[in-house]
Amino acid sequence: MKQTPENIVKKQVKDYLYWRGWSSFPIMQGLGAHKGIADRIAIRKGQVLFIEIKSATGKLSVDQMRFKETIEVQGGHYIVARSCDDIEKYLKEMEST
Repeated sequence: MKQTPENIVKKQVKDYLYWRGWSSFPIMQGLGAHKGIADRIAIRKGQVLFIEIKSATGKLSVDQMRFKETIEVQGGHYIVARSCDDIEKYLKEMEST
C-alpha cells in the first residue's frame, strides 16, 4: 500500500481501535458498493461506528455527506477522522452519554 497521509492515518486508526477493544473492518469500495460509504466500520458492546478517514486537508464528497446524514438520521455514529485524536475524543463523548 502506498504511504499517503491518509493511509498512515488509516493504519493508526485501526491500531488505536484495536487497542481500545473495538473490532473494526475496512469497507472496500467497488462495483455494487454504496456510494459514499465510510472507510471503516467498528463495533464494541453493541455500538457501531462508521469512520471516514481523511488527510488533514481532505473534504467529504457529496456522496459521503449524504451517507453521513443517513447514518446520523437513523441514530447511528459517524465520524470523520483525521487522526487518532479525533477518534479518542469521539469515543470519550460516546462513552459518556
